[in-house]
Amino acid sequence: MCNKKMKLLLPSTMAGAGWDVANARAGVEAIAFEGNIPTAQFHALLCDAHGVALGLTPFGDAELQAAPNLRVVARIGVGYDTVDVAALARHKIPLMVSGTANSSSVAEQALFFMLALAKRGKVFDLMVRENRWAERLSEMPVDLSGKTLLVVGFGRIGSRIALTCLALGMTVLVYDPYVAAADITTTGCTRVDGLDAALGHADFVTIHCPRNSETEGMFDDAHIACMKSSAYLINTARGGIIDESALHSALTEGTIAGAGLDVFDQEPPQPANPLFKLPNVVTAPHIAGLTVEAFDRMAVATVQNMLDVLDGKPNMDHVVNKNVFA
Repeated sequence: MCNKKMKLLLPSTMAGAGWDVANARAGVEAIAFEGNIPTAQFHALLCDAHGVALGLTPFGDAELQAAPNLRVVARIGVGYDTVDVAALARHKIPLMVSGTANSSSVAEQALFFMLALAKRGKVFDLMVRENRWAERLSEMPVDLSGKTLLVVGFGRIGSRIALTCLALGMTVLVYDPYVAAADITTTGCTRVDGLDAALGHADFVTIHCPRNSETEGMFDDAHIACMKSSAYLINTARGGIIDESALHSALTEGTIAGAGLDVFDQEPPQPANPLFKLPNVVTAPHIAGLTVEAFDRMAVATVQNMLDVLDGKPNMDHVVNKNVFA
């Protein structure tokens, strides 16, 4: 890195471990900004910034126009649907993500949803608290062992939950048209080419693909109708991949047995969201990747990603728009 002081904009909510990395680096000035910062103030900070780390702050052409010195944008996490990747590519600015920093955490949350639904966690907890012990055989739990899991998206997180569930004695199917068959079958999983047919064999379906033009609304009435009536649908990826209206209909009509949702169309969702009134839905506030440990790991990875780019040594495994380095 050159001797000129580099200015990095970091969200004030980023874990202290990331701030420690930035502050320990000579020639770097780390400046905090609030996640809900007004656009004009954000643009004012960007005017002399060399790098910016983002939580869920949108970033596109307007921000790039305000940042003539910008050399790197980093996401604290792996999703980037709030970032205009094409705009960054036009300006030859890399978008960095935090790699596997939160992969295990999200995979564990998906597994938690599966277990909570299969073992009737919500129902049985209330049964004990409300002195309804005699009703315990009215809703029998089921095993994960021997069941079939369909993983939609076989990236860092999808591949991890797949291996975990294989260890639990489950059969694991994988739908991901962008991953070579050999990369799936060598793990002990079975690659499927068609989503509809695979849905009909799965006892659990867990979503681990990005939200984009291909996947938005993927789980609509038609696709959910392909699932078993005893099956569960899990989403720890992004809101909008599941059509919430279609899901509500399926859950109330018995088309599927239940759902585990960490993400929603609108975040935070409206309290009146009809899904929240259903006993066969388990929810979380988009927290799957934000464990104590992952919070630190993502912060460190994010800052290191920025410094690596400024040093001319980007970690290519963490670059979304690799074409900027062509």
